[in-house]
Amino acid sequence: MNKNEDKELYGAVIRLSNHVVWIALFTVLMMVITITILLQQPREKELGTEKNSYPISDSGPRNSTETSVTKVRKGIIPPFGWKSPDPNTIPKGKEGDMIRYGKALITSTALYFGPQGSVARLSNGMNCQNCHLDAGTRLFSNNFSAFVASYPKKSARSGRVEEVSERIAECFQRSLNGGIPDPGSKEVKAMLAYMAWVGKGVKKGEKVYGLSTQKLVFMDHAASPVLGKAVFVKKCQVCHGANGEGKLNPDKKSYLYPPLWGAHSYNDGAGMYRLSNFAGFVKNNMPYGTTYQNPQLTDEEAWNVAAFVNSQPRPHRNHRTDYPDLKQKPIDSPFGPYADHFSEQQHKYGPFKPILKNYKI
Repeated sequence: MNKNEDKELYGAVIRLSNHVVWIALFTVLMMVITITILLQQPREKELGTEKNSYPISDSGPRNSTETSVTKVRKGIIPPFGWKSPDPNTIPKGKEGDMIRYGKALITSTALYFGPQGSVARLSNGMNCQNCHLDAGTRLFSNNFSAFVASYPKKSARSGRVEEVSERIAECFQRSLNGGIPDPGSKEVKAMLAYMAWVGKGVKKGEKVYGLSTQKLVFMDHAASPVLGKAVFVKKCQVCHGANGEGKLNPDKKSYLYPPLWGAHSYNDGAGMYRLSNFAGFVKNNMPYGTTYQNPQLTDEEAWNVAAFVNSQPRPHRNHRTDYPDLKQKPIDSPFGPYADHFSEQQHKYGPFKPILKNYKI
């Protein structure tokens, strides 16, 4: 082989090598893009990209532009999601003492404000953490991550801008079926200190993953109290009692498992008396020990057991001043009047899709 042929062969090898390198780089680039897309899809599904079928807040059916998690994917908390702070990070001194006292008031409310309360006798014996699990730190169980940061804000229910202490007062009146604690008291200040510590770093208006409860997709038919009773007997009765009476602690001053109806339960003005709130709560938290990663109830079971529990007798609250703007009234508000022609029965148990469609026309 002469020198010219050697040069031509050498050049061909160089050109072929360059092609191989470019093909390899292109292949690697395509693989990176594909992997990125595949990884992004679960994150979008986990956060929930479809429009919420129902408002996140207590605002009405026409204020439904926010997005929410409508299908909670089994898995871990997104790396960019909120996580409750470590209790070991509570500061020392007076500030830490107030935070710790506030947590005790949340976890053992009845000991301080119940029928035998040491501070005042204002409430029904339930504790704040009966609805705000793990002292308001658990995902999809009404946690306090954005509670303090979101106030002051306009309340559709009262029709005016409220301070954060007023929202605590409403919980005492409705969920605890009691009186209002002094907003300037050490106890209210301690609860707010604890809630602010839980939500430290969360800014006003920030979207927080797992903030409230899962907003279940509306069924095509009404929820059934009859079918819900079967779910209650099978899944709930062991803790909450055959008559929904709950189970008292040995001290008889507070509940280990809260009553779900009757004289010592939340009244019919509480947020849990709205079917969507109760169904979303039990879906990801009940029976006790359930998590949103591993729910034990189907969506339909959650809707039905919510219907059964909320069909049972409980204390009544006057609703005449609630939702002065009827167009801002939630479509599952169980009491009229409404800004539409649907019955009170349908607003309470569904089906809700026709009502929602009516407001979107």
